[in-house]
Amino acid sequence: MMAHDLSAVVAGFTHEAFGSQAVFRAALQALSHPGRPVSVPREAELPRQGNAASALLLLALLDADCGLWLSPTLASSDAAMWLRFHTGCRLVNDASEAQFLWVGPSDRLPPLHTLRQGSDAYPDQSATCVIDVRSLVGGSDACADTLAQHWTLSGPGIRTEAALSVTGLPDDFAAQWAHNHAGFPRGLDLFLATHDQVVGLPRTTRLLTPRIPTPVEA
Repeated sequence: MMAHDLSAVVAGFTHEAFGSQAVFRAALQALSHPGRPVSVPREAELPRQGNAASALLLLALLDADCGLWLSPTLASSDAAMWLRFHTGCRLVNDASEAQFLWVGPSDRLPPLHTLRQGSDAYPDQSATCVIDVRSLVGGSDACADTLAQHWTLSGPGIRTEAALSVTGLPDDFAAQWAHNHAGFPRGLDLFLATHDQVVGLPRTTRLLTPRIPTPVEA
């Protein structure tokens, strides 16, 4: 990196240790309770591109041993240099080689089956994908947005079922996720993120499309 490039990089966490730990706890909480939106503490200067919660997650999770793939709008933005400078991660051009991926809100999601799946012996060698979305709504309000995809979730970390509505994912996401879930213990784990919240989807979680009642005409 050139010196004039570094001058444009904004700071990371206000307090590196405390900020990183707080975001890491939020990530663990999201994965421990799939489908539950979790607030992400915002105590850092952030790049202009990408959702804030996604940037904070990756700032806390990445290190110099990690290969990161960024979708096109993020790869050509200040987000790439910001993460590279603050975490030391390697930026990779091939999504299938990345340990972590960040997909911007207007970019195409790489087919999940083409990403690192790990193996039966080493499932931890799979990828973790962070996807920017426009909205996340859980619980009893999950079906309020008619433009969102509505799911019922089940699996470890969910007592019975959980409701989740998401705006900003491709139409075939649930089908891709079903294929990812079926490959357990192989398969990737995923975070959906807005500017201030994150939802965890570990590979053990099932997505079912609930029936949304249609209004009865008077």
